[in-house]
Amino acid sequence: MVLMELIPNVYNGVYLVAHALHQVLHSEAKEASDLARNSNLFWKLHHYLKCINSVINANDESCWNGTKPVAEAYDILNYKSLPGQIETLVKVGEVYPLAQRFTIKEEDIDWPEDFHQTPTSMCSVKCGPGFKKTSLENQPICCFICTPCPEGKISNQTDAEECLQCPEDQYPNKKRDHCLPRIVTFLAYEEPLGMTLASTAICFSLFTLLVLGIFVKHRDTPIVKANNRSLSYTLLVSLSLCFLCSLLFIGHPTTSTCLLRQTTFAVVFTVAVSSILAKTITVVLAFRATKPGSRLRRWLGSKASYSLIFTCTLIQMCLCGIWLGTYPPFLEMDIHSEPGSIIIQCNEGSLLIFYCVLGYMALLALASFTVAFLARNLPDTFNEAKFLTFSMLVFCSVWISFLPSYQSSKGKAIVALEIFAILTSSAGILTCIFAPKCFVILLRSEQNTLGILKKKATP
Repeated sequence: MVLMELIPNVYNGVYLVAHALHQVLHSEAKEASDLARNSNLFWKLHHYLKCINSVINANDESCWNGTKPVAEAYDILNYKSLPGQIETLVKVGEVYPLAQRFTIKEEDIDWPEDFHQTPTSMCSVKCGPGFKKTSLENQPICCFICTPCPEGKISNQTDAEECLQCPEDQYPNKKRDHCLPRIVTFLAYEEPLGMTLASTAICFSLFTLLVLGIFVKHRDTPIVKANNRSLSYTLLVSLSLCFLCSLLFIGHPTTSTCLLRQTTFAVVFTVAVSSILAKTITVVLAFRATKPGSRLRRWLGSKASYSLIFTCTLIQMCLCGIWLGTYPPFLEMDIHSEPGSIIIQCNEGSLLIFYCVLGYMALLALASFTVAFLARNLPDTFNEAKFLTFSMLVFCSVWISFLPSYQSSKGKAIVALEIFAILTSSAGILTCIFAPKCFVILLRSEQNTLGILKKKATP
């Protein structure tokens, strides 16, 4: 009796498939020769099967152009064996063609004894956490592949349709199935690098003040007088401040430190470089103004030198004022440079004005280097030109090397590089200009006499 009930269904099923195949061959004759290797044949048959209602009313012509609506839902039936050898069909789910989805209750299904577990389809392999379902082109929605979540996103459930974005203060773990808290990072005094740079800056600043004390104590000696001692004092004070201004780059950045550190460094360094320029010009003029009544003598005084320093510094201060008034530096949090970290740093604001500020200092250094290089062969009394040349050579070399490194670095490395450039260039100026003089003052005092200097000054 069970077999007799199934015969009409089998007959109708075979007939409807044959009729649908006939429609495929009839309407798409051009593709008929390729049916054997056409992977979309089953889905074309499915389209035409939706247009066939029964054996009696075999087809609906209005369906071939896609105008006939598809049924909203189909039932999924399962044979149930009931007591008394009774078998019946029980609804266990529904198919929704328009939405291209289905629902099914696996616990209501009676599988044959040969099935030891619920069968699965390769088109519906589950995607675990850390992956999302990605649909395949020209394939039914049940066919998909599992793709890893993109950077910065996670999925913490099975068969996730989309990955979730982690909050800004968190980042995905390696499996990308949950978010971890980010570590706040900056160049701190407590870490070895910050402690080393801060200690170096303080030591160099104190050493510069020690040199200043030596010059003040021996201010009446010929070697101090011969090299314009007032300019030497100004240069030493500005160098000491240059070392100390690097401390503004260490520690937790704030809005005030972001505004002050670059502008303070620029102004103080401009005073130092313009002092070197004034010393270089003074050396050259002192040699050329040896004739009685020379008009160049009026430019040898401290007034002219300090006027030059004031003018050069004023120009730099105007550039910094424009910088602060238009697009000043500001505090920002960088969450993209280093995974797992939130870098608190200062954004320079207008890079154009920032490079103008650096370029102006480079212009002053280049002018000092050029003048000192041309005057390097003066008599030994004025041999400071040689030391000035070396100091400016060190200064230019350090900052020329700094610029490409600044462009390619991120996070704490940028801050450390700039501090290193400040310390190295300042130390180079201090060593090249003042180390030989301190050597003579402290260890060769017999050479620090007017007679020795006059003897050396004789061509």
